[in-house]
Amino acid sequence: MEALDRTQRLRDVIDSYTGNEGALLPVLQEAQSIFGYLPRDAEALIADGLGIPLAHVIGVRSFYAFFYGEQVGRYVVRVCKSSSCHVSRSASILRAFEEALGVKAGETTPDGKFSLETCGCLGVCDLSPAVMINDRIFGPVYPEDIKKVLAQFE
Repeated sequence: MEALDRTQRLRDVIDSYTGNEGALLPVLQEAQSIFGYLPRDAEALIADGLGIPLAHVIGVRSFYAFFYGEQVGRYVVRVCKSSSCHVSRSASILRAFEEALGVKAGETTPDGKFSLETCGCLGVCDLSPAVMINDRIFGPVYPEDIKKVLAQFE
């Protein structure tokens, strides 16, 4: 998708929220969906379009772990580290993903396909240990499942 097309799509999103006091979070969500992350020029456009300071937009984006200020992989793998998942050995799941992807948590594969990160809680304790890839939840996941899970995103 062309950069101009994405910028116009974001302008359309902003316009659809004009006058809505609670617009910032849904606009950030839609902007991230359009760009794959929240580039600074998109944040500036949002601030201008919603009539709020850029510092406020950046502050909200940086507060929430699911918003990205830098390009991430096409697929973001989140390994849950909540108490329930920790007890269910999520550390071994993280190690298995690191080994399979060849990156550490917080990194992106050289081809830009996968980013690996940890998160506090996915809210699916009954599926622990749980993993989320983009918007899909997997669980319980065990080290021997990792290659089969990743194969779904080839």
